[in-house]
Amino acid sequence: MNTEQRKSAPGVGMTSARTQSRLIQRLQDQGIHRLDVLNALTSIPRHHFVEEALAHRAYDDTALPIGFGQTISQPYIVALMTQALLEHASPEYPMNRVLEIGTGSGYQAAILAKLIPEVYSIERMKTLHQQAGMRLAHLNLAVHLKHGDGYAGWPEAAPFDGILVTAAAPDIPPALLDQLGPQGCLILPTGKTDEQQLLLVKRQGNHFQKTVLRAVRFVPFLPGTE
Repeated sequence: MNTEQRKSAPGVGMTSARTQSRLIQRLQDQGIHRLDVLNALTSIPRHHFVEEALAHRAYDDTALPIGFGQTISQPYIVALMTQALLEHASPEYPMNRVLEIGTGSGYQAAILAKLIPEVYSIERMKTLHQQAGMRLAHLNLAVHLKHGDGYAGWPEAAPFDGILVTAAAPDIPPALLDQLGPQGCLILPTGKTDEQQLLLVKRQGNHFQKTVLRAVRFVPFLPGTE
């Protein structure tokens, strides 16, 4: 289904505003307090990023399948990671350039593009990379997209003020730490499927401070491309 068909999917237009409002209230109840993050989630139509058969569930606070064994992340997790990224910024070290590893549907990149001047995003699966590009272009969102291996990061565009990873790695990839700016931060899930933790890693020169944000459940962070 193309973007125009998705936009006019039966029932979506009538229900999305109401269900989206309930979703935003739920996010606030769970501690998402930044108005810029909530406004970004309100402005991005999540039903554009899922298949027609799942459009009626687009504003549920749950992850949904997007094919190829991948998912569109739960809205709360998208909001939490985005909020944590922005709260690391300061007037001296603004969050101007961010790298996302794992474009997937393009939804997280779309939220970031509403809040951050330069957004870069890497996807290892060619089909998902192409689909995300079409969705983001339709919404007139400027995101630099690359089909590549997320473990390598995007060295040509580094350093980044923030890096956000949307799949769980056994360990923190060294290349991503290397591509952080002097005061940058990395947000990523690590661990096995049933024992994952969402980490916030802050860089202070050559030192890195780790903070656990919460327990999570993400698809595996795989090397290579398809």
